[in-house]
Amino acid sequence: MRICPAEPQDLAKLLAFREEAAAWLSRLGSDQWQRPYPADKLLATIEAGCVFMVRDGDDTAATVTLTPEAEEGLWDADELREPSLFINKLTVARTHAGQDLGGRLIDWAGDHAYRAGVQWLRLDAWTTNTALQAYYLRHGFEYVRTVSQGVAVNGGPRVSGWLAQRAASRAEHGFTDETAAPDCAA
Repeated sequence: MRICPAEPQDLAKLLAFREEAAAWLSRLGSDQWQRPYPADKLLATIEAGCVFMVRDGDDTAATVTLTPEAEEGLWDADELREPSLFINKLTVARTHAGQDLGGRLIDWAGDHAYRAGVQWLRLDAWTTNTALQAYYLRHGFEYVRTVSQGVAVNGGPRVSGWLAQRAASRAEHGFTDETAAPDCAA
């Protein structure tokens, strides 16, 4: 499997990918990702070079967004002065579930962050998805706090404010890495 930057023509695939994940989460009893994500925001992130796709032959097996900016209102001013990259929208296709692709993507993101010279790999997870929170804790993240004030990127109240971080570090992820050297460090 290889990891490469998403391209603008991947937008429809990534939106459908998110819908597939939302449907799966709904079947598990979670309200996570039930509101559609704005296509223009996703396209802007793709064009900024911060969306990555894991490809297994012609299939998209997983995706992750890695940005130098945090969503407004989550991290305090002191934390924002610490060099960090922020992991978002990590999604694994149901066809590729059970292969620890999410864990490998987290390791890739931590390695990418390390090569970018940042200190932290940070994330905000769905506040009511305790299984997802436990998943991130099992993958080396440490809980920081939960933020419930504010508005979500796609409208409505903030629902993704469970904050966690782990130190950026070298990692063996097993992907053929077709991404450019990191240059979006904060």
